[in-house]
Order: sequence, then structure tokens, then C-alpha cells
Amino acid sequence: MRLADDPPAAQWRAVRPRASRGPRVALFTGNYNYVKEGANQALNLLADHVEQKLEGAVRAYSPVTATPAFAPSGTLVPVPSVPLPGRSEFRLALHLPRAIRRDVRAFAPDLVHVATPDILGRRAQAFAGQLGLPIVASLHTRFETYLGHYGLGWLRGTAERYLDRFYGRSDLILVPTVAIAADMAARHGARKVRLWSRGVDVDLYTPARRSMPWRRDQGIAADEIALLFFGRLVLEKGTERFAEIVNALEAAGYCVRALIVGEGPARARLAAALPSAVFTGHLVGLPLATAIASADILINPSLTETFGNVNLEAMASGLPIVAADVPSVTNLVRNEHEALLCGEATHHYIAQAGRLLRDPALRDSLARAARAAALPWRWEDALNGVTDAYAELLASFDAARLRT
Repeated sequence: MRLADDPPAAQWRAVRPRASRGPRVALFTGNYNYVKEGANQALNLLADHVEQKLEGAVRAYSPVTATPAFAPSGTLVPVPSVPLPGRSEFRLALHLPRAIRRDVRAFAPDLVHVATPDILGRRAQAFAGQLGLPIVASLHTRFETYLGHYGLGWLRGTAERYLDRFYGRSDLILVPTVAIAADMAARHGARKVRLWSRGVDVDLYTPARRSMPWRRDQGIAADEIALLFFGRLVLEKGTERFAEIVNALEAAGYCVRALIVGEGPARARLAAALPSAVFTGHLVGLPLATAIASADILINPSLTETFGNVNLEAMASGLPIVAADVPSVTNLVRNEHEALLCGEATHHYIAQAGRLLRDPALRDSLARAARAAALPWRWEDALNGVTDAYAELLASFDAARLRT
């Protein structure tokens, strides 16, 4: 794994294609490694799988920052970018420079994979068309569902039409859940849609990581029930509703403590709303697994998830879950078996969390069922599904070329 050379004189030097058995993939994304998200974690795992298991090659084109969140898989080529207005932690590439086009031509990819429906992704689609390459688009985020959280709900129709055009221009659309696959198949045809599910490392995320010393170090008392919020601290993840739920439970006399694992622009608002909360900041690896397993209940009020990696990692860690009754959640759990699912109103979450707080046996039953339900979700199976879809697409393009 390496970053393409940074100085302008060397950064865009031609890359001599090397012999490889697996596919050569030019991957375009708005965030490959500078802010940790479920989407770019999946993309990096895919790049590693293509290179290490299939002996292929992945060259990722993305904006970068001076403070990446983690080392990239494959080869990362920086694309010039500016801070995204209103969300300056993210970057936006405004065009596809000639130097990038030269780099792609020198790399000689078999296909172009676009992971973000932004300007860079759209330009990459157009360039792939010029080169006669198949285009893969993977859906990671339902951006249209975010708009209402920022007072821009009136733009949702425009956003949906744009996204329809973006995904419609691709030869293959990879989606994370069966529900989204059905929606995309209705819009673009079933032959273009394939499932790219997700996985979890059940050896890393396990109830065995639970640590009472860790809890004490965070100031969580032995008799407190730690209510976990886990993920990016942004409004669209339901941070404000989480605060309402915790405050209502405290007001009702329950001995609870909010445990918030993650970082993001909504942290200040969340801290003001929950002055007694424990904030761990951004964690990865073993510290993250320890924090999750050391909580007692995951409360996930997000309505905007496409898959919900946080739910799967909490399940593997043996946590009972209180979450929204939405397809990204029901893709993983059954109500009253592995989780308690909630309607849209906040009082539903308060009532379901209250049930778990009053009933330790129910907490234990859901936790054990959640762990068991997480075990079959293997990353290798999910990644093999993607590369099988790549192979099928490339074969169909080869057959079409022979016919012409």
C-alpha cells in the first residue's frame, strides 16, 4: 500500500502496467482514507482483496489531506480538491485534470469503479466511456436522505433525479442490501444490479473484549448502564435524537451513562446536550473493539444508513440493539430476536430502551442472539461477490467486442 509521489514533477509520472492475473481497477472516490467511514473501509478492503487474493491491481483516485485517517490499500493517487462547503472535513474534486487522465491511460485498467456520485465520479464515468471501459458504480450513501437534516429537504427531488442519472450511466451497480437492490432494479433493470454486502471480523469484535477496567478508566460506574452511540458524529446519524433518548431515560430515574464513540462536527452540540457523556473520540482496531464490547446497549436512531456496519460490529460484540425499523437494520436483525426496533417517534426508542433497562434477562437474550446472527457475515464472502461481478461484467464486454 502506498501513496503516489506528491511533488508535481513526479506525481503524475507514467505507471507502467504490470502483468496481473486479477482485474486492474481504476477506483474513483471522494474519500479514500482521509476521514474514516464505513464506505472507505469497504473500498480499502476490496482493493486489498483484489491485489492480495486475485493478484490484480487497484489504483485509487481521491482527494487527500495531510492527516489521513489510515494507510491506503492499493495505490492512492491524489486528486486536486477543495474543502466541501459546510462540511470542511470532506474534500471535493472540481474536475478530472489532464494529469489524472494520463495516469489512468498509463495504468491501463480493465474497468472503472466509481464510488461517489460527485463531480469526480461523474467525470470518471465520462472518461471511461471515451476509453470504452466498463463502468461499475457502488452505492454507499443515500445522500438524498441527508438533506432534510440541514434544512435542504426541498432539494430532495432534484438530488434523486441526479442520482438516477448517475447510476443509470453505469454498466453495473453494486448495492449493500436486498431492499436497495430491489429499488435499483426497478429503476435501472435487474441485470445491472448486484449485491455487495458487508462483513465483520468476529475475532476482533467479540464479547470477550468487554473490560470493566476500561469502563472504570472512562468514569463509568459499576451500576451504570452504558448506552452506546457509535459512528460519525453528524446530524444525519441521529445524534440529536440519541441525546433526547438518554436525557429522557435519566429523567425517568434510570442509571445510565451515554458512551459516545466517534468524532465529527456534531460533537459540540452533543456534548452540550449530554454533559455527563463519555466521549472517546475516534478509535480503531483493538481500542474500538474494546469500547464497543464494554458498552451495554447500542442505541442507533439513524434513518439514513445504507448498510449499518455499526450495527453488525455491535452485534458481533454481543450488544443488544435498539434501532430504527428501517431496511438497513432489518437486513441484519429481527425485531424481538436480536434487537428491539422502533417507529419514527422518539418515545418508541425511550420505551424500548426502558424495556431493556428493566429486564437484564432480555438484554442477555438479545445479546446472545445478536452475536450468533453476526457470525455468518464474512468479509471474504462479500468481497468475492464483488470480484465475481467484476468478472461477469468483463466477460460480457469481451463477448460484445467479439460480436462487433
